[in-house]
Amino acid sequence: MTIVHLLERNARQWPEDSALIEINPDQPETRRVTWHDFELVEPSGRARHYRREITWAVFNEKANRMANMLRSHGIGKGNKVAILLMNCIDWLPIYFGILKTGAVAVPMNFRYAANEIQYCLDLSDSDMMIFGPEFIGRVEEIADQIPRVALVYLGPGCPTFADDLNELMNESSSSFPECELTEEDEAAIYFSSGTTGFPKAILHKHRSLIHSCRVEQAHHGQTKDDCFLCIPPLYHTGAKMHWFGSLISGSRAVILKGTRPETILQAVSREHCTIVWLLVPWAQDILTALDSGELRLEDYELDQWRLMHIGAQPVPQSLIRRWLKYFPRHQYDTNYGLSESTGPGAVHLGVENVRKVGAIGIPGYGWEVRIVDSAMRDVPQGEVGELALKGPGVMVCYYHNPQATAETLKDGWLLTGDMARMDEEGFIYLVDRKKDVVISGGENLYPVEIENFMAGFKPIKDVAVIGLPDARLGEIAAAIVELVPGVDCTVEDIQEYCQGMPRYKRPRRIILAPVPRNATGKIEKPKLRKMYGGEGLVDSQNKS
Repeated sequence: MTIVHLLERNARQWPEDSALIEINPDQPETRRVTWHDFELVEPSGRARHYRREITWAVFNEKANRMANMLRSHGIGKGNKVAILLMNCIDWLPIYFGILKTGAVAVPMNFRYAANEIQYCLDLSDSDMMIFGPEFIGRVEEIADQIPRVALVYLGPGCPTFADDLNELMNESSSSFPECELTEEDEAAIYFSSGTTGFPKAILHKHRSLIHSCRVEQAHHGQTKDDCFLCIPPLYHTGAKMHWFGSLISGSRAVILKGTRPETILQAVSREHCTIVWLLVPWAQDILTALDSGELRLEDYELDQWRLMHIGAQPVPQSLIRRWLKYFPRHQYDTNYGLSESTGPGAVHLGVENVRKVGAIGIPGYGWEVRIVDSAMRDVPQGEVGELALKGPGVMVCYYHNPQATAETLKDGWLLTGDMARMDEEGFIYLVDRKKDVVISGGENLYPVEIENFMAGFKPIKDVAVIGLPDARLGEIAAAIVELVPGVDCTVEDIQEYCQGMPRYKRPRRIILAPVPRNATGKIEKPKLRKMYGGEGLVDSQNKS
């Protein structure tokens, strides 16, 4: 079985039930979208809909039309089709249409610059790219340099260098295009976050995708009555693989275009969402708005909201403790994974283990976990080593990069690059990224541990700890601290709070500044090192 078969099953069993809802808070109109209503726009070019909705039958028909269009252009097994779109109700039908032909879907980060788009198209051997209006300028910049890539445009005002997807879809049949697929067929290429340079292309088979469905339902118990609120970008494995819980259970999902706290709570309330996956900054923003009185829980209908879970980055214990004070009846789960392991769920806390908040958890459904040294030997319990994963969701390879593949895959084990330790109960604690460890005066400092401690100081909204070069110690720990808006807090106040840490762990430098995070919520530490580490060696006694 593949995820394509799950979509077809849902269309047969629940053809008139809602599958996907798109909410755009900037537009006030509501209407239902039918199969021929692929993209409706005002003459001004602005989308008409505050709320768009499709059933499982319409979802499947859209995917069939997409697949038939691709077949008419010679796309099938062995081909790759890139997707460069912002989150929208058409994203997933396009993705499934690609898979239905047997081709490989290649989702792309919507933050890519023109040269990164070209690099990823070349690296993945993409034959076609579907792109939206936000990317016209970037694609036009490289159009002449990618002649082998057919360019297809979704949206109003099709540029002259591309074909119009609306017109191509209208000419395509909505009947099922026969294509024999198995779990061993290649399915998708995802790109690494590229925080250390240009991204690597991560190849997965259909077995990874279907396993993600099983993992998600095993961990969070989705039923037909659930409704998942999806906010993060669909190009990333995290958002899509959590949505796979909706796919396997045949339940509704809401694609929300907006991250403001009131926008999130309104969507949960109006659409009766039961499961919400948040990134750390969004959860922090909600708590800050509740603390300040900007939002009041009694203004929303939230009793049906049963699960809040977080992934994509380390989660401060203090954040979850604050969350459970406002939402004491919520189930909570932390989800850990990589694009190389098909996104979240390789390790998870488990909704029954809230007492262990701070750990990333135990091996996920169908996954094995080890903590190893540089020779792939298990380290003693409690000691720090590299986290290694094994299971049906491990990537095939880094596409066109055998050296990186050999460095990452060892006898079926995926080396994650994350340093971790395991306690006496078998719960795993993430210590830090291997490359982010700060070695100061011969001591290993793990930034995540320092960040978790500092996040417990109420005036701190976000914090990132990096290593900066130092003439005496080699490196020092520097903390970039973003304060809660309007709070009265000084560097000296933060230094006083840090007295609660062992002396060697205390950051030697504190910088009050915004903490940059990428679209998946991860702190962009290379950017911070470039911003603050380019000043040459710093004085290890400098504390401000």
